[in-house]
Amino acid sequence: MRIIAGENRGVALSAVGKGDAGAHLRPTTDRVRESLFNVLIGGKYGDAVTDARVLDLFAGTGALGLEALSRSAECAVFVDDGRKAQSLIEANIKICRAGDRSTLMRMDATRLPANPDAPYDLVFLDPPYAKALGEKAIAAAISGNWLTPRALVVWEDSAPITVPEALTLLDTRPYGDTKINFLEPK
Repeated sequence: MRIIAGENRGVALSAVGKGDAGAHLRPTTDRVRESLFNVLIGGKYGDAVTDARVLDLFAGTGALGLEALSRSAECAVFVDDGRKAQSLIEANIKICRAGDRSTLMRMDATRLPANPDAPYDLVFLDPPYAKALGEKAIAAAISGNWLTPRALVVWEDSAPITVPEALTLLDTRPYGDTKINFLEPK
């Protein structure tokens, strides 16, 4: 796994390895990440990354948020409650020298508190597949004022998602078993 483009292009991220069997880490592949960022930067969403404040829920390795930072996002908040994921995120932040633009929240993404800072423009949501945790996490993010009115939510899952009342589904793109859904606030 590596950073695809930007200031950290080609930087290898920490290997997931066998790690904690209970962690259920499933990093977004380089190929899918590259396709996703092509949509986010040059696709129909204009440039959703440059100067964006990024919220990475169920961050896992932090690869999505770190890719955004490499491509000129302003800052990223990584949220994960898994010990293995937290250690990988910390290591990857150091590898990418992104400590000054990164925050790691060691908590369950489905239980976000009220946002203590400015809201976020770009939200990555990559929950464990087919467990309906994405619906809970995005509901917490919406009620806690984590999204700007123009936020773009990128929700990765294998099963069809239930779109919250406060969001509109813009597009769904399949990548093998993975479906990436693009949503925005109504």
